[in-house]
Amino acid sequence: MPSPLFADHPAQQPEPGAVDALISQTRRLRGELVAVRREAVVNDDDPQQRWQRALCDLAVHQLDDLGAHLGQLRAGVPEQLVTEEPAETAPDTSLPTAPGTAYGEVAPQRTGSLLSRVGSAEWNLLTDEVSWSEELFQIFGRTRENGPMSLDEMPTMVFVDDQPVLQTMVTDCLIDGKPIDGEFRIVRTDGCVRTVHMTGEPVLDADGCTASMWAVLRDVSELRRSERAVRESRDSLERSRHIEQTERRVAVELQEAVLPPWRGSLRFAHDGPAPLDVAAHYLPAASTGLIGGDWYDALALPDGDALLTVGDLTGHGVAATSSMAMLLGALRGMAVAGIRPAALMGHLNQLLETSVQPALGSAMCCRYDPVAQTLTWAQAGHPAPLLFRDGTGHVLRRPEGVLLGATTGAVYGEAETRLIPGDLLVLHTDGLTRGSGADDDTGTRRLLALGRRLSGARDSQDGVRAVVEEFGEEQREDDACVMVVRVGH
Repeated sequence: MPSPLFADHPAQQPEPGAVDALISQTRRLRGELVAVRREAVVNDDDPQQRWQRALCDLAVHQLDDLGAHLGQLRAGVPEQLVTEEPAETAPDTSLPTAPGTAYGEVAPQRTGSLLSRVGSAEWNLLTDEVSWSEELFQIFGRTRENGPMSLDEMPTMVFVDDQPVLQTMVTDCLIDGKPIDGEFRIVRTDGCVRTVHMTGEPVLDADGCTASMWAVLRDVSELRRSERAVRESRDSLERSRHIEQTERRVAVELQEAVLPPWRGSLRFAHDGPAPLDVAAHYLPAASTGLIGGDWYDALALPDGDALLTVGDLTGHGVAATSSMAMLLGALRGMAVAGIRPAALMGHLNQLLETSVQPALGSAMCCRYDPVAQTLTWAQAGHPAPLLFRDGTGHVLRRPEGVLLGATTGAVYGEAETRLIPGDLLVLHTDGLTRGSGADDDTGTRRLLALGRRLSGARDSQDGVRAVVEEFGEEQREDDACVMVVRVGH
């Protein structure tokens, strides 16, 4: 069947060698893309991975269509191409076609040839002769016995909503000589719904009048399905990112509202001969954009003692920061009420265990008596404080204590350490020094190696700065807090 652009301007045929080269490139690219897609592991809960997989599907379908067009350019007779087309160019049957098909479409049975999705037609206005290619009968699900459809019959298979689209395209082509380029949905004779893209032009006679109209029709159902999957996945990804950004903003605001708004170092326990100079810093994780449940706090108590505490709750985001706020508020209240560190840990364990948002946490609570110059402390599965004196440091021996929320009725031990003027304490969460394994103490040894620098620090803020310079640039997997406490004279 001839497919001229215009009667007085016959189409030029491309060089066969150039088209063959393009076909080979398309086949190679499609094979590489399918290999990439097969190797991709998709987590259905990850919108970014779903979007990437949908893009791969879309690109494969677009290459399928490109291969079909190039095949027609090369041979011109689709029936010959069906038998000559190697199996490697057949559509990848592993690509999903049925799920998510638009408008209730049912995926058609594959014929093994890309060209089954591209057909052509010509309607002669002078003789009323209609010519359809074999592929067009397959697209419409119409048998040869029923013959091709005239332009008047075509709308009977088109969706009611899309009939005006087809009518406008045909009218503009026949009356105004405009090219056809548009899409509409059809209901095949077997009940399947397909999306068809139609392009074509009028064929003019010697007097410049429209003698016939030819068109190329493509079944783009799978292509449009892939495009929709990309859009839906992209929208899901954008919604997920928006939720994450919102959650991060809320978590940051909640954290800033709860943690002490220190700028520099502060002095506590002024009534004793050895007051405390305290500074702290929060280091976010590098592997996540969400805020964790780490905290630090220092508080002057009514009896003149000072409360020092650091802790860490599992999880990230609003859930972690809200639980942290609850726990820290309870800790402050009980400390002000005079509850000692060991008993305080037991109450926190019970509170976390009965919380509506179950979580595990580690914590350390220290109570400093500036008159007796003693530090009484308890811990719940938390790294012990590091005590630096005369340029050297060591890890204080931990009293008994399991993670908060791990077991009912846990009993926590208590330890007491005497401090002297010039001593420096480093309290931190495990995200600061966590190694590759449970027995990896590399981070702790690095902290102890800062002994001379910490002992020579002008104040606690200078000590925090030294720790942050050592650990701040690392790609840590978890948040961390560090508090430096210097005993004054």
